[in-house]
Amino acid sequence: MMAYQLLNGHGFTVAEDWWPATPAGEPTAHWSYLYTLYLVAVYGIFGYQPLIARLLQAIIAGILTPWLTYRVGCRYFNTNVGLVSAALAAVYIYFVYYAGTLMTETFYIISILWILDITGKIAQTQKPEEMKIGVWGLTLGLAIALTVLFRQVFLLFLPFLFLWLLWIMYRRHVQLAIRMMAILTIATVVLVVSIAPWSVRNYRAFNTFVLLNTNAGFAFFWGNHPIQGYNFISILPDEGPSYQDLIPPELRSLNEAELDKALLKESWTFIQADPERYIILSISRVKDYFKFWPSSDSSAASNFSRVLSFGLLLPFMIYGIIRGLHHHIFSSNTLILYLFIVIYTGVHLLTWALIRYRLPVDAILMTFAGVAIVEIQAKLAPRYNKVSSELELSRR
Repeated sequence: MMAYQLLNGHGFTVAEDWWPATPAGEPTAHWSYLYTLYLVAVYGIFGYQPLIARLLQAIIAGILTPWLTYRVGCRYFNTNVGLVSAALAAVYIYFVYYAGTLMTETFYIISILWILDITGKIAQTQKPEEMKIGVWGLTLGLAIALTVLFRQVFLLFLPFLFLWLLWIMYRRHVQLAIRMMAILTIATVVLVVSIAPWSVRNYRAFNTFVLLNTNAGFAFFWGNHPIQGYNFISILPDEGPSYQDLIPPELRSLNEAELDKALLKESWTFIQADPERYIILSISRVKDYFKFWPSSDSSAASNFSRVLSFGLLLPFMIYGIIRGLHHHIFSSNTLILYLFIVIYTGVHLLTWALIRYRLPVDAILMTFAGVAIVEIQAKLAPRYNKVSSELELSRR
């Protein structure tokens, strides 16, 4: 809808009453600006043809997702792990499905993989003179900017990423840490320059400061509303109140940005009133976030996709994670992969958990599944060769 509005000269507005609670004709900052511009570019060239946007996105995903997964596997483990991880990513049903869905998931995952590829390369640096400050700073900054413009939630992980890079460089040489600070400074400048125009636009549209998007307050409010009780409901049932019905009447006259802030404030009152419920509710989100079993509430296609993608690979992912912990994890480059999995998962368990919100974690878990499969193959290969040799001898 927003892409269509932009092409018709109405700016970032909605044509009708739209999610989350934006009246028709009003400005919105709820959706990714960058992804909207992607759709604008496609529709501007080919006309309003969503199928072309889907096909183009699927082609990009079909090339970049396995390729970057391969690079990440090679950076943090070895070539064999990279190859297996890429093969898994290429046929992972969730990735295939979202590659043709007009949502930010696919490009967001690709940009996260790009960041981890870049940081993996930087983390391999052993000498100060090997560091390409300008090139690496600009490249890392661009990758981070793209990621944040697709989903601002990545900003919560950014401090951990920066601290890890500084820590791993400092352990090797003080000069490496100093140069790393220069790289991170450049990357931060690129990020700020990328976000600033949208912050200005938001202020002009809503007359209040909004860094990028207006979705944190809505998600936190609905995800922790008393209607959730002690057991998280990922999608409210049709027969009950809608998400919009839960918004206090006295707040409904606010514009989208003001409402987002007001709902965030309301969320804290829920938590302060019953912190025990919030803790139990957050724990209950684990079942929705890591769901791998079939459900009567889901269609046959959804159950099939869930079981034969995440359900099938989960044992290998867990095995790979455990094997990785046997090494000196805190001095290993793979620490950043563990940090991403834990922190990104934690953010969604504390707010709102859906399977599609887990997909960036799945992309990283592909490498751990690759570790498991490579190791299992290495252990089984001698036995297979021995059996093959015995069969060959018996035929003679």
